[in-house]
Amino acid sequence: MTGASRGIGRGIAAVLAREGYDLCISYRSEAGEAQAVQEELQAACGVKCHVVQASLEDPAVPAQFARRAIELLGHVDLLVNNAGVTRKGAAHELQDAVLDHLINLNFRAYIVLMREVSAHMAAAGIRGNIVHITSSRGQRAYPGDGIYGGLKAAVHRAAQSAALDLAPFGIRVNCVAPGATRVRFGPATDEASDILGRRIPLGRLGLPEDVGHAVAYLASDRASYITGEVLRVDGGLILPGMPERRDYPGSWT
Repeated sequence: MTGASRGIGRGIAAVLAREGYDLCISYRSEAGEAQAVQEELQAACGVKCHVVQASLEDPAVPAQFARRAIELLGHVDLLVNNAGVTRKGAAHELQDAVLDHLINLNFRAYIVLMREVSAHMAAAGIRGNIVHITSSRGQRAYPGDGIYGGLKAAVHRAAQSAALDLAPFGIRVNCVAPGATRVRFGPATDEASDILGRRIPLGRLGLPEDVGHAVAYLASDRASYITGEVLRVDGGLILPGMPERRDYPGSWT
């Protein structure tokens, strides 16, 4: 899986390790955090956890990481595309560098990794799973998120066609779309998290492990008849059309 050294990715990795998965996780720059995840999961869960540095915004790197993961693990039966970055900006102020970075990391890397891993699964006769981590912003528009949210929506749509392409091989493709998720802890973030959490219908922010449980479910036999779907994990955040910005007109309270 990609982007597992912190935040949502770390929560997903922890849940999958508890489910007994051996892992190969990528990180971009924080080697210490990735190594801490590796040591924690191997000690607590008795699984193998390989760590590979991969700057997935580089067009050459996603395929390289896929091949390295297959080499280290021997085979791959679950791909979790999680690595990504949030960048916001008004449509009339968008910079080329930001656009290229978002397209390469948040969309192209997902598609290339899916291509490489699904080809491996098909050739090996593995009835595997691919799960893309996207966002509720792929289903609800907010000011300033046209490119970020648009690319998440593009992943949703690409997953549907991929699900059709790969169904004959027994490979399922789904998306998990988190909403507001608490990925940092401490006094500096508690107050802001609590304010937003109280405005979500279920009364709290999501946790990384909430996303991990959704991934584990979709990859399990319990979801063996589900493909091409988006499972939103947002506590009901977007049901009333609630903007995440407190100062936006029409905010849900």
